[in-house]
Amino acid sequence: MSNIEIEIYISNLISFFEKNPNDLMVLVGELQKEEFFKKLREVSENNYRNNQDFVLTRQQMVDIIIDLKVPELKNMENPKKIVEAVIMKTKWGDMNLN
Repeated sequence: MSNIEIEIYISNLISFFEKNPNDLMVLVGELQKEEFFKKLREVSENNYRNNQDFVLTRQQMVDIIIDLKVPELKNMENPKKIVEAVIMKTKWGDMNLN
């Protein structure tokens, strides 16, 4: 594996999202498109440096999206508290107002 393979992989991801802009809008929104692509490249290169597969895992993609969408979760001790604050416990079951 080499940096050329990483470039091809990232180029294919970018190409996919450019051809399917609605999918990208659902994930990160238009304003964070460049930052999303930058983070994809960073994580892929980091995987390669750590002798792992440079292809991103599903969890790595989810982590990137969470970092972009809710950056304050990254610095929290217990991000689960935010989720619990949004969910109301009632006698009929758990409810959320989204």
